[in-house]
Amino acid sequence: MKRGIGSEDIETPELAIPVRKVCFIVAKAHEFDVKVAIAEPDAGSNPTDDNEIAVLQDHDDDPVREELGSLISELSIDEQVDLVALMWLGRDDGEAADWEEVRQQAAFAHNEHTAGYLCGNPLLGDHLEAGLDALGLSCSD
Repeated sequence: MKRGIGSEDIETPELAIPVRKVCFIVAKAHEFDVKVAIAEPDAGSNPTDDNEIAVLQDHDDDPVREELGSLISELSIDEQVDLVALMWLGRDDGEAADWEEVRQQAAFAHNEHTAGYLCGNPLLGDHLEAGLDALGLSCSD
């Protein structure tokens, strides 16, 4: 697929991971990004009395983190490689990067810890969106 920028035609690479999957992961990552440090580890009160504030705290067994990690772990290796490459592309602050080179580096670095690595990035959703944008793709399409 080609997209035009000014007088240039830039080839949009074919991703192994569907954009809709990336966008779903972006949404989950943003849900996780809003978590805050635990202020009171054992409040001992009724969650309703606390306005359900615990749901915004970053617990080790956080269901959003578990879901995000499971989503990433269930992807094929090629999809995981694309996801890492998109994150790397998106965190380069607009520096011109070659998709094939970034993807090749991500493939070389791939291991069984991809989900933990990606979930450990506090700006995962933002970086993935920026990576899509660098390729001329977006979640609003």
